[in-house]
Amino acid sequence: MSQAINLKQFRIAKQAALKKNEAVENAVKFGRKKAQRKAHQNAQNRLDAHLEGHKIDR
Repeated sequence: MSQAINLKQFRIAKQAALKKNEAVENAVKFGRKKAQRKAHQNAQNRLDAHLEGHKIDR
């Protein structure tokens, strides 16, 4: 026979796992220092300007 499972404990564990995954995603998304965000934005702006300069006008 299979083991009996407490559904309440299962739901609580599942919800905790989902919250932990969300926390990890938010840490990656929002967990950077201001200087890192600014450096990334500057690099992105340089790349955009570089690519914009290589577009062919028609």
